[in-house]
Amino acid sequence: MNLHRIVYRRANFKHAVKVLAILAMAAGGVAPLTSYAVKQTGGEYNTLYAGLGAKGYDVVAYFDQGKPVLGIQKHESVYGGVTWRFANKEHRELFEANPEKYAPQYGGFCSWGAANGKLFDVDPVNGWTIVDGKLYLNFNADLNKTFTKDAAKFIPKADKNWQSLNR
Repeated sequence: MNLHRIVYRRANFKHAVKVLAILAMAAGGVAPLTSYAVKQTGGEYNTLYAGLGAKGYDVVAYFDQGKPVLGIQKHESVYGGVTWRFANKEHRELFEANPEKYAPQYGGFCSWGAANGKLFDVDPVNGWTIVDGKLYLNFNADLNKTFTKDAAKFIPKADKNWQSLNR
């Protein structure tokens, strides 16, 4: 293949990529970075992932094992209109005996987002912390660090905003 053909093909490829990018943006295929999950909860828990609380992670494991553990369908429980999954029968029973102790704050939405008056989805693997015996989920690891570093400031704000977000 001669040099002219290589340059011509490369130029066409670059042009095609630019055109596709423009078409994707025009069609709304690229979401804005500031998008949030929903405007209000409707009084329900975050079930943006397959109708499962905490995206299917065992909320008791955060307390008991200090890490995220994926729950299994065999050990499910319904609380607050949401299906919660657990790694084992013991965790399911602990949750059923005291769901308020284990259920994440702010309906399982991002705690940092709630403090800022927004409802963001969460990352239950990298975005979680326990403060004063309560589970807080966040959008990602970076926001989780920010939230955890100044939880004493964020929690009262989120508590206050939650009243209007949880409608």
